[in-house]
Amino acid sequence: MAPEHVVISGAGVAGLTAALSFAQSGIRCDVHEKVQHLTEVGAGLQIAPNASRILAALGVLPAIEAVWNEPERIDLVSGQSLKRLASVPVGANARTRWGAPYGVLHRSTLQQALLTAALKEPLITLHLGSLVDPVADSIPGDDGRHLVIGADGVWSRMRGVIPSCPIPAFSGNIAWRFTVPGGQAPSFLDISAVTAFLGPDAHVVAYPLTEIGGFNVVAIAAGNSPGETWDAPAGDMRLDLLMKRFSGWSREIRSLLENAKEPRFWPLYQASDGFWQNGLDTALIGDAAHAMMPFAAQGAAMAIEDAYQLCQSVKTGPTLPEALKSFELIRKTRLARARKQTDFNRFAYHATGPTRIVRDLVLKMRTPQSLAESLDWLFGYRIA
Repeated sequence: MAPEHVVISGAGVAGLTAALSFAQSGIRCDVHEKVQHLTEVGAGLQIAPNASRILAALGVLPAIEAVWNEPERIDLVSGQSLKRLASVPVGANARTRWGAPYGVLHRSTLQQALLTAALKEPLITLHLGSLVDPVADSIPGDDGRHLVIGADGVWSRMRGVIPSCPIPAFSGNIAWRFTVPGGQAPSFLDISAVTAFLGPDAHVVAYPLTEIGGFNVVAIAAGNSPGETWDAPAGDMRLDLLMKRFSGWSREIRSLLENAKEPRFWPLYQASDGFWQNGLDTALIGDAAHAMMPFAAQGAAMAIEDAYQLCQSVKTGPTLPEALKSFELIRKTRLARARKQTDFNRFAYHATGPTRIVRDLVLKMRTPQSLAESLDWLFGYRIA
């Protein structure tokens, strides 16, 4: 039995996707967001077919497709020689093989598309500058009429009502984010591809953003955390530490990093295992439930999947508590495999010494289609 009313804490990607999913099913939603004005920090975002098909089902994809870029390939490139090691065909292949597109876009584009759709939906009410108190404002749900969703990120306050909930911890890695205008982009940045440059203990990802007419660049390496923030200024000391991490890389990539304009510093957090629901009326989704490393570029996609799956589970579950347990089981099984992929990519991308040599040889032996096939379980995933 579906609830009559849903209260959502957080108006980010997870929260707005959840609101649209429930509203599409005729369920009234109140979305509370602590900030007065919705803005998106960061720059670029990759949306794989497993997420884009959900956005299509919610009617949001056309607004995104009008401005995003669909790269032809995902290239794995040596950060030392700049030689291509392997490629995964996406572009037209993604639509054919996985039945949905693979696109790259500015984070604000996705946020605005979701927000615009939510504001047009009469069953969704958005409350800015408003907090959901996980204890004082808890809505009794033992009768199954009300559902509370914590979509409030890695430092979620809604975890307060989930016994043995996930605990966030700094991963030991940081992301340095910046953009490069098209006219200033070096020739090794390919406008037709998402490129991952692999090197010892670090990697760099670059892809074109139509919205800025240039490239989004993210360099990931070990570093220290500035605390609970997603957007800290880099500073000269941090930039010096970054350049030491890339001391053995190609001159071209070192120059790209050295000349970055206003780079931002993002500590990367991940959440431990734990319960995502309280067995009664409250569930966590997105980073609040399972903050993960970005080595598979699936953070936003997993949040979108969570939101849609929660709605489907709640609609079909005999009772709300049973539906929440079913949701948790389905999503934990899925996330466990996604985390394994993330961990494998982290190992492979940052390989050093003989392991790096073996990695390069193995990648060169893989055909583009065999690499695409290895991602069928991830990109081809469909929520019933």
